[in-house]
Amino acid sequence: MSEALLPYFLYIAAFLFSAGLYVVLTKRNAIFVLIGVELMLNAANLILASFSIGDPSRSGQLFAVFAVVLTVCEVSIGLAILLNIYRKVNVSNLDELDKIGNS
Repeated sequence: MSEALLPYFLYIAAFLFSAGLYVVLTKRNAIFVLIGVELMLNAANLILASFSIGDPSRSGQLFAVFAVVLTVCEVSIGLAILLNIYRKVNVSNLDELDKIGNS
């Protein structure tokens, strides 16, 4: 792959990060917030992998794979916490969860 494709990868990563940030800031459902965080982390992984195009050791790609593993662990723990909260309270809206926690 040539380094001439680097700007296109960066544009795609910027779009993914912007879409994830939009989802996190506008949606109130906890599942959608987790999806938005996942999009932002995937954008960071795409940047890591695309910057390692010119690196012969491919350390950026190895770090991106490590970050994907950490992301999967983070999302699975967050989803488990969310499912336990939903079982007890039957609410997945973040605003309603905040009101329940403060009362």
